[in-house]
Amino acid sequence: MYSSQWHGFTTDPDLMHVPLDDHLVHRGDGVFEVMRCVGGKVYQMDAHLQRLNRSATAIALDLPPDYREIKGIVSELIGLTPHKDCVIRIIVSRGPGSFNVNPFDCPSSHMYVNAMRFREIPREYYSKGVSLITSSIPVKNTFFANIKSCNYLPNVLMKMEALNKGADFPVSIDENGYIAEGATENIGILTKDNVLKFPSTHRTLSGITAKAVLSLSMDLVEKGMIKEAKHTNITPEDAYRAKEIFLTGTSIEVLPVVSYDNNIINNGLPGPVSAELLRLLRDDMIYNKQCPADRS
Repeated sequence: MYSSQWHGFTTDPDLMHVPLDDHLVHRGDGVFEVMRCVGGKVYQMDAHLQRLNRSATAIALDLPPDYREIKGIVSELIGLTPHKDCVIRIIVSRGPGSFNVNPFDCPSSHMYVNAMRFREIPREYYSKGVSLITSSIPVKNTFFANIKSCNYLPNVLMKMEALNKGADFPVSIDENGYIAEGATENIGILTKDNVLKFPSTHRTLSGITAKAVLSLSMDLVEKGMIKEAKHTNITPEDAYRAKEIFLTGTSIEVLPVVSYDNNIINNGLPGPVSAELLRLLRDDMIYNKQCPADRS
């Protein structure tokens, strides 16, 4: 861990603390990013840092001086861990100062950066697929949906609801009846006429992995596996009729869905398009090609 509180690194978990009066703790007042490190190289670091900057700007959170050295800090953390396949978490908080809601009580913002061993989800999730349900938790409004803040209470409640109902993952629906996003995942569907669709980003966080998958899907267009890939409105009924459904995210990569609201997808089997997108994404992560945006 690196902490701007004491401008240093530690590998001792007992020292990895955040002050109780940091507004991050009692107000969720902060923003964060989570990045994958594969073979000692961080995947899509620039895209993650750009999104962190946008989130901080949106809530008028000044980045601490240490942030100017963030790439060097991340590099040193990777050097300290024996696990070169790891997860990097960057948190920028309003900082300590009081237990009040007033952000001006905090003299300065702070940054906490962790490098943690990457723990894969069960392999059978990829070979057998996962289940998905529509969540009853209200979707975030546009302003908050587009900020990766540390206030994740709705996300926590979504995940709790899914697990309590015997499903693996939840997905939210906006007030117009369109699919938005999961608790920490983006969703994609393949229609019967082979069009790959992702929900509009109006009510969802712009997913770094989802963008990479959309870019990589151009390879499938060229091969004739799909007709096109695009962002558009998607209803649950569209998903029920889909050939394939999958979730994307930093830790899950591309995860096939075989059941949505008890509707069986692709005869209960992972489909070839999600499998090929997973292969392309993993290849891209290994070689750290950064998925150039001009491909899509």
